[in-house]
Parts: sequence; structure tokens; C-alpha cells
Amino acid sequence: MSISMVKALNNGLRKALQDDPKVLLMGEDIGRLGGVFRVTDGLQKEFGSRRVIDTPLGEAGIVGSAIGLAMRGYRPVCEIQFDGFVYPAVNQIISQLAKLRHRSGGVITLPVVIRIPFGGGIGSIEHHSESPEVYFAHTAGLKVVTCSNPQDAYDMIRQAVDDDDPVIFLEPKRHYWAKGEVTDGTPPPLARARVLRAGTDATLIAYGPMVPAALEAADAAAEEGHSVEVIDLRSLSPLDLDTVRESVHRTGRALVTHEASLSHGFGAELAARIQQEEFHFLEAPVLRITGYDTPYPPSRLESDWLPGVDRILDALDHSLSY
Repeated sequence: MSISMVKALNNGLRKALQDDPKVLLMGEDIGRLGGVFRVTDGLQKEFGSRRVIDTPLGEAGIVGSAIGLAMRGYRPVCEIQFDGFVYPAVNQIISQLAKLRHRSGGVITLPVVIRIPFGGGIGSIEHHSESPEVYFAHTAGLKVVTCSNPQDAYDMIRQAVDDDDPVIFLEPKRHYWAKGEVTDGTPPPLARARVLRAGTDATLIAYGPMVPAALEAADAAAEEGHSVEVIDLRSLSPLDLDTVRESVHRTGRALVTHEASLSHGFGAELAARIQQEEFHFLEAPVLRITGYDTPYPPSRLESDWLPGVDRILDALDHSLSY
């Protein structure tokens, strides 16, 4: 069945609500409205307002309430309406949610999922197109995952809800309406990367919103006679380095792409780990294709700011000619 990512997430959340009466959804306008992006459309009508809860406009309160509910045995799933609105809740996420299990010696578990539509490409106004993933990936105690297609959206949201650790679940908003086949089956582990396209000349590593561009760049490179392997990380923390290492070991070249700014970004961590562990197999430096080191621009300039196929291919040419 071919459905959009929005519908896949909706189906996954419905299944989670059906399977476990302790699962709750919380967020601004997620009930009667069904969420700004309609991810929770129809769920309050089906499960009631005590399980699909319209909260006040206060992200710190949403996450703080979810922490308390999780301590009482519930499994809350919070929606942050837009990525740029998560920052008021960062103190709750980093100081409490990420640390309580460790602080209690494992006695307290906090199975909280925080869903965040993230990234650009939809022509939004200020604070609606952020890439906050590195803040959370840097925080010990949090799992950070991101889907790039409807099948992973359906599988990964269910796995995240079932996880006893807090999960930051990043949803690439510009691909919400992209369609793909979704079936029930046994998905790979939540922290497992996927090799989406095999290749021999270079490894191109992407996640979330940049995965379609990575695949498109690999197709374009093939027309020029270059074989590019594409990896969708899926999980930023924990990181599936085994899949990355095995690929770079064979290709000898690595490129990392993400929408977030270059400096101190997630790509820097990945490049450092590849350089450290695969140095003797590298034929060229690890290159990063990212957003620029500026605040996210007005919507009329975002196509120039965001990395895309052309910038990926330029980096590939540089790597291959090294």
C-alpha cells in the first residue's frame, strides 16, 4: 500500500494506542485539529480526549508533564509543533528526561517520545525550519532517530513508543507528503542504518531530509560512471558505526550531508570517527555537505542555503579527484 509519511505516522501511532492503554499523545492542537501537519488526524475522535490530549501552548509544560506521567507508568508521546519551538523545553529534556534513569540507577524508566518536525524546504517563516538534532545527539541518555520514508516512519514510531528510554523522534517535514509502500513485517532494529544503494567508489551518508537528495545525487553520479553507496543512518544516537565502517572500508571515500550548519555539526562527529577508525583505508579526506554557518534564511533564500544535489556532486568530484 502506497501512503504518505504523514499517513504512515498516523497509522503507527494508532497501532501504538491500540496495543497499549498506557500510551498517550500530547501536544498543541493535536486533538480536534489533528496537528498542524495532520499527523494525529482522527485519533482523538477514535481514542478520546484523555488519551489524545490538547495541551496549552507551553513546551516546557508538555515535556514536564510527560516526565511525570512516565514516572507513573504511562508512555507519553509529545508533539512539538515545529522544530524551533522545542527550545523552551530543552531544560526539561536535557536536565531531567535524559538523566533520571542514570541518576536513579535504573530504577526509574522514562519511556517518553518527543516528536519534532524538523528541517527546511517548505517556505516557512522564522523559527519553523530548524535543525536541532546535534543538541540532543550530544546529550547522553537520549536516543535520537529520524525517518526518511513512509515505511521507516511507520516502523520506527512504533519502536520508539515501545522503547523504555526517551527518544527524540525527528520527522523531515518537507517529505511529509512523499508517498511510499508500507507493509507490516519485522523491521530492523531502531538503531540500525540502512544501505539504500550499493556502490564502490564513494560512501554518501545522509539522514532524514537529505536522504532523497543523496539518492538523486547517486543516480546522477552513475550517469557519469561513478558508483556511489548511499547510507541512511536512521539513528544518530546510538550510531551504527559498523555499517558506516564496512562501507568506507570498501569504497575508500566518505561524504556526509545534512541540512544543519557545518561548524560543530553532526557531520563533524561522523567525519572524526571515520577518520579515526578507517584512516588507513581512506583515499581522500572525509567531506561534509551542509547548510551554511548562518541562521536559517528567509524562505525566498532557503533553496540557496540548503545543500542539494549540485553541492553533493561538487563534493564527490573533489573527493574522486583527490
